[in-house]
Amino acid sequence: MKAILYSMVLMGLFFSSCQNQHTKEEAHGHSGEEASFQFTAYQSGWEVFAETEPFIKGQTSEILAHITNLSDFSPLKEGTVTASLIVGTKGIRQTLEKPTRDGIYLFNLQPDVTGSGRLLFEIATPDSSYSVTINGVTVFADEHDAFHEAEKVAISNPNAITFTKEQSWKINFATGMPQMIPFGEVIKTTARIQPAQGEEMILTAQTNGVVHFNRKILSEGIQVSNGQTLFNLAGSQLVDDNMRVRYNQAKNNYETAKANYERMAALAEENIVSQKALLDARNSFENVRLVFENLQQNFNENGQVVRSPQQGYIKHLYVSNGQYVNAGEPLVSITRNKNLFLKAELQQSYANNLPFIKTATIHSLTDDAVFTLKELNGEIISFGKNVSDENYLIPITIRVENRNSFIPGSFVEIYLKAQPDTEVLTVPNASLIEEQGSFSVLVQLSPEKFEKREVKTGSTDGIRTTIVSGLNLDDRIVLKGATLVNLAGVSNTLDPHAGHVH
Repeated sequence: MKAILYSMVLMGLFFSSCQNQHTKEEAHGHSGEEASFQFTAYQSGWEVFAETEPFIKGQTSEILAHITNLSDFSPLKEGTVTASLIVGTKGIRQTLEKPTRDGIYLFNLQPDVTGSGRLLFEIATPDSSYSVTINGVTVFADEHDAFHEAEKVAISNPNAITFTKEQSWKINFATGMPQMIPFGEVIKTTARIQPAQGEEMILTAQTNGVVHFNRKILSEGIQVSNGQTLFNLAGSQLVDDNMRVRYNQAKNNYETAKANYERMAALAEENIVSQKALLDARNSFENVRLVFENLQQNFNENGQVVRSPQQGYIKHLYVSNGQYVNAGEPLVSITRNKNLFLKAELQQSYANNLPFIKTATIHSLTDDAVFTLKELNGEIISFGKNVSDENYLIPITIRVENRNSFIPGSFVEIYLKAQPDTEVLTVPNASLIEEQGSFSVLVQLSPEKFEKREVKTGSTDGIRTTIVSGLNLDDRIVLKGATLVNLAGVSNTLDPHAGHVH
């Protein structure tokens, strides 16, 4: 019996505890701790996203400030931040010497007056100081008004994608505004990469001989320096036109003429020989010297020395080690690849547009990089004025600087851009999400919530795309990282508060 009574008492205490706990949770929900305000400001090169408990006179409220450097959308990792709540002429402040976590500063402020005011964040980094002001901050007189006001301003969009600041700091992420820019007609085509004139040199054999590589491995694509010896052409085993014999003859003639001239010069000082004999000896020496030095520049006792005339790469090797070649045969081609030609061919329907083409965008297919013509220090060289019977397409040639990702002989995509006449709304191509032929952008509701909005697109130049409808100029959108944010919404597995330090 006692055991039964004891069990009933325990059950009564348990239900009483649960009821009391439920009452506490309801009170906690209306105390304002669950309600919050969100404020965002973009000033002085910084984004400050502050989540605050309602400010109530006489009560301490928590401010969770996320501070992001807009230059690369990275968190503030080192710096002193002062948060000030100013209402009228009165204010309170708190200074934190370092973040709670990278980019996150947790403040606690207790206002003593009510009314409308502002939050001021003063950021001091090792390099400089900045200030960011958030207006429209209210200090309430009681919890009831604060709670219901927080409910009114809360973002309610069941389809919004949650992507926390901590998550965006870990990826290549950025937000920004669409831009109205001049945008003309764009012609998209494919161009072949070719060496520019003067960038490639072909070395030929100046004598008959057998090729001997100067290094064990000599192949196409190897980088060479100016004056570097590539190989020798040896003709020592040849009966006719033996360059080794010719070189040694020239060397012997040079040494003999030099000795004779020096001897005649000594005799002339003592007036033993005439000045005419001295001049004849000097003339013979100079003639022999020119012949020998000319041979010495490109030949030695082993034959012709083949050196690279410029710094660059071996584009094509026409011979193999040990091969016999005749004078005049090509040996190797050296290209600098500093400048390249992009050769494209367009349909005749674009003939009237070509005179208005002023610039271009180049898309490398090897590494998916996109460059403007200005970034490549390039220019449009020429476009065809007529067509031939063999080819009915119109050629166009563009010169650009090489960016290593350009390989002669391969292809790139180019967007030929005509002179713009009007300004249109555009977004970066990286901000667009394509799904089954439709395009969308992610519009920022707050720095941690984004709305997926379908847009109608126009033409593109490979870097930016025109927007026909679905987006306004004052809509802040995701510029970088849109695909990852969209995947977060599709997976629906992310914790909305992951990484926060509430």
